Amino acid sequence: MFDAIRSDIATVMERDPAARSRFEVLVSYPGVHALAFHRVANRLWRRGWTTGARFVSHVSRFVTGIEIHPAAKMGRGVFIDHGMGIVIGETAEVGNNVSLLQGVTLGGTSTRREKRHPTLRDNVTVGAGAKIIGAITIGENSRVGAGSVVVRDVPPNAVVVGVPGRVTYKDGQRVGGVDMNMTDLPDPVSRAIEQLVEQIRGLEADLDTLRKQVDRQGIQDKEDAP
Repeated sequence: MFDAIRSDIATVMERDPAARSRFEVLVSYPGVHALAFHRVANRLWRRGWTTGARFVSHVSRFVTGIEIHPAAKMGRGVFIDHGMGIVIGETAEVGNNVSLLQGVTLGGTSTRREKRHPTLRDNVTVGAGAKIIGAITIGENSRVGAGSVVVRDVPPNAVVVGVPGRVTYKDGQRVGGVDMNMTDLPDPVSRAIEQLVEQIRGLEADLDTLRKQVDRQGIQDKEDAP
């Protein structure tokens, strides 16, 4: 545990030019604290103490602003910089020497108990506010631009930017921009509108039926009148 913390501190000292000393990193870097909490939570999770693991994770989120599910797999040398708002889901896998900036989401789209969160291979960098959604893989040495939304696999040694994410560089060479469309990304607003439209159509059909019944009843009453 202490070796892992020392490794986390060394990682920060290596990658963050703002870090002045190891003691400063130890006491004031929430990314280091979140990783330490996660190691405890993950150990409890693997031993079957899931409630305790979730409680440790909850405390970590309250203290650091970083939410990492206890079952998520985190590699060595992970650097969480300005980590407020980071969310890492249950089946997410983060490789070695990965860098995550604030607001990153490694989220899922499925409600089934299956692999539903992303896998980040070694040496991946994810910019601030980026969203990586679904059981996709980000290849080794790739970079995801700030604010990007990625829902398709990314090859190794690539740069992805935009909404939806597009590969703009591959192996150091600029490419035309491979469209990684978002057709599989659920849109809750569109779904809600579709459901409302269906309900309105159903109500209109019911109203039309009632009108016909009233008209028929009116005709019948006239015929029965003396």
